Amino acid sequence: ARSDDMIVSSGYNIAAPEVENALLMHHAVAECAVVGAPDADRGMIVKAYIVPASGQGDSALARSLQDHVKATIAPYKYPRAGEFVPALPK
Repeated sequence: ARSDDMIVSSGYNIAAPEVENALLMHHAVAECAVVGAPDADRGMIVKAYIVPASGQGDSALARSLQDHVKATIAPYKYPRAGEFVPALPK
């Protein structure tokens, strides 16, 4: 991972592409982008911008995606913030 793809959260190095790949393995995710967002307690947190396959996202889907990432890669790498968007900027 390039250094700008690395999110340092509470001292953990988290590669954005690794989180994106885990999210893309979920059937409800069409596209996603993962970035570091400033956080007072952790320095940075993992934030995901998600284009839902159905076009709709809600809090239940957000929780399901968080649980999916925890189970797929590692519990500390899950997106602590997320936003459902209609499309990603290209």
